[in-house]
Amino acid sequence: MSAALFEPYALRSVTVPNRIWMAPMCQYSAEPTGPGAGVAGDWHFAHYAARAAGGTGLILLEATAVAPEGRISPYDLGLWNDTQTEALRRITGFLKERGTVPGIQIAHAGRKASTDRPWLGGAPVGPEEHGWQPSAPSPVAFADGHPVPHELTVEEIHEITGQFAAAAERALAAGFQVVEIHGAHGYLIGEFLSPHSNRRTDSYGGSFENRTRFALEVVDAVRAVWPAELPLLFRVSATDWLDDGGWTADETVALARLLKEHGVDLLDVSTGGNAAGVRIPVGPGYQVPFAARIKAETDLPVAAVGLITDPVQAEKILADDEADAVLLGRKLLRDPYWARRAARELGGEVPTPDQYHRA
Repeated sequence: MSAALFEPYALRSVTVPNRIWMAPMCQYSAEPTGPGAGVAGDWHFAHYAARAAGGTGLILLEATAVAPEGRISPYDLGLWNDTQTEALRRITGFLKERGTVPGIQIAHAGRKASTDRPWLGGAPVGPEEHGWQPSAPSPVAFADGHPVPHELTVEEIHEITGQFAAAAERALAAGFQVVEIHGAHGYLIGEFLSPHSNRRTDSYGGSFENRTRFALEVVDAVRAVWPAELPLLFRVSATDWLDDGGWTADETVALARLLKEHGVDLLDVSTGGNAAGVRIPVGPGYQVPFAARIKAETDLPVAAVGLITDPVQAEKILADDEADAVLLGRKLLRDPYWARRAARELGGEVPTPDQYHRA
């Protein structure tokens, strides 16, 4: 029997050549200001090209901001102007040449915006370091030492919804075949979902219906401009890992059913990120049970992520029907050729560049 990891997977008109996908991971390597702000450069090209040459089936580019103030850091990629769109075409063109499906995650960081690069500590930065005041559903700081965010008005919420749609249009112009909406890790959409961060009393806060309203409006706005033949993904944190007052796995299952109705094709299932200082039981495949539950209880396909590092482990997740694909993060930072090694170990196959055949 052939390994499930190396079976193609169809999403609408797009067929991904295998089930080894690259999770979005910010590189914090764009210029912070000026005409190069948010623009992909040589580092981004080399980084993603290496993973494509390594046989990765789908590459989801890092959280790419729909507006300048939606960046996690001043050094993030953006998709709010034509210069950024044009620079990304170089990457998508190469990925397609290698048989890899190019995808991109579009995002707004909400109250977790305006922070430094992680290797410099990741603390909030002010205007003197190219920073700005973050915005959020409610004026509740993410953690001690973080600024109290500006509480978004309903008009501003609608404006951000439009920014997501505009970014999706630019993603299409840049050559991407998959777009993923970032609703996880305590960034803006996830902040609306969770009562831990959403204290609103209007139609965007309180009940499950109200807290999911912004997420569904963003999905609808993106789906309206994203071609019907191309897939739309949504990343969710399945739990805040809080005993009380947070977003829960039960709510994630309910949201998954709604996302399916609104045109989402696959749920990228992660956890956490919205509450500081929580204890998370991290271990190999620790988030897979959340993906498995959604797959078992809904009709929405899922991808699993979280300390999936070993080919046999990844194959078992698919063979046990716990997910439809696996997303690798840090492991692909360490090893761009993980898919090629997995193919050798499991008897699968990924395309080898002509230039490497003699090796």
